Amino acid sequence: MTTEQISRSKSKLWLAAIKPPMYSVAIMPIWIGTAIAFAETKIFNPAVFLIFLLAAILILAWENLSNDVFDSETGIDKNKHHSLVNLTGKKSLIFWLGNLCLVIGLLGVVAIAIWQQDPTVIIMVLVACALGYMYQAPPFRLGYQGLGEILCFFAFGPLLVPTVYYSQTQTWSLASLATSVIVGIVTSLILFCSHFHQVKDDIAAGKRSPIVRLGTAKGAKVLVWFTASIYPLSLLFVLLGIFPVWTLLSWLSLPYAVKLCRHVQQNHNQPEKVSNCKFIAVAVHFWSCLLLGVGFFIS
Repeated sequence: MTTEQISRSKSKLWLAAIKPPMYSVAIMPIWIGTAIAFAETKIFNPAVFLIFLLAAILILAWENLSNDVFDSETGIDKNKHHSLVNLTGKKSLIFWLGNLCLVIGLLGVVAIAIWQQDPTVIIMVLVACALGYMYQAPPFRLGYQGLGEILCFFAFGPLLVPTVYYSQTQTWSLASLATSVIVGIVTSLILFCSHFHQVKDDIAAGKRSPIVRLGTAKGAKVLVWFTASIYPLSLLFVLLGIFPVWTLLSWLSLPYAVKLCRHVQQNHNQPEKVSNCKFIAVAVHFWSCLLLGVGFFIS
């Protein structure tokens, strides 16, 4: 292998470790909550939006960094070459870098709370962070019990989207709560897909992920229902008058959902081929959430 090839290989590993596409998980709830607030109240505070957006990205960075640290302690990442702990060999550095991201992110949310003289936003974000901690960190490690998707659903859905709405309006909204269900499902979908290619490592480390419990074949079938649910839900909310009809633009993400389900069904038991399914799930998440927000914004 030439020096250039080695350099490219390392660059790919670092890119995989940093996971830029995954940060849509932090960005989309902020976008949607703000879009609903504007649609319903015509209120848009750009400073609050930008601070919350940066805070969400930093808090997600904390989750990703600390997840690498805590997984390194169980040995589950021994074959994960793009783990930041494995790449750097400096677990302590990654741990404290993650904590720094968390502190800065929370300071941003505290600034919003102080500015508005209302602690609601910081309380809700702290609860979401607590769920993130229980997912990955000892003594809880609830992700190892197969509860990660449930925690992910609440942290990025019902806890975050209505809170973003509240940060703009200081009120609550049925539409933001209904939307949070869809956002929670499609976010959990990414985590669900991340298990298909690492069943052997999960079993060896004692992690009872949903795919370990179900098996890859049954997991692929569950994925279809899991993915498909977001579309009839959005239609139902339109029929109930909770969503404007323009939110059906989110159905334009359906080709990515079909691609995801077909890919996993065909390759569920082939780790090398199915390993990229989480990135297709990210595309489903990004386009469905983006278009859902657009639907509210232009309604």
